[in-house]
Amino acid sequence: MTLVRRNNANVWDPFREFQEMSDRFNHMFRQGTTANKDGEQAMLAFDWAPAVNISETDKAYVVKADLPEVKKEDVKVTHDNGVLTIEGERRQEKKQDDEKFHRVESSYGRFMRRFTLPENVAAERIEAVFKDGSLSVTIPKAEPKQPKQQEIRVS
Repeated sequence: MTLVRRNNANVWDPFREFQEMSDRFNHMFRQGTTANKDGEQAMLAFDWAPAVNISETDKAYVVKADLPEVKKEDVKVTHDNGVLTIEGERRQEKKQDDEKFHRVESSYGRFMRRFTLPENVAAERIEAVFKDGSLSVTIPKAEPKQPKQQEIRVS
């Protein structure tokens, strides 16, 4: 048996192939995953799920979603009870009579992504910026709470 190396990896990773297969099935059935309030993944029927990158700095978490051909007014970002929700819709352009498609790989319709946030966030300062088909949500970290020293009276 010959193992094939990928361009970006030095070692064959069977788990990556399982993830790719899972992604293909999700796309085929047009279902996305979302986190419930307990952080568990649940399958919901949505038309597509945008790609998302999540990063962390010393001061904040940053969630970036690729939303090509989505209008700013068609995107809604909410935070409720420790869960960040990004939802919206990408609408298909009206077909022109003289236009004939040979292949369409873009997904259209409603989407929703949910992410359970860690406890150390300052939810009241979350900011979202939509520019050039990309949504960037910055979630500032809360100042660490200093433990209070309490003297206990011994009786």
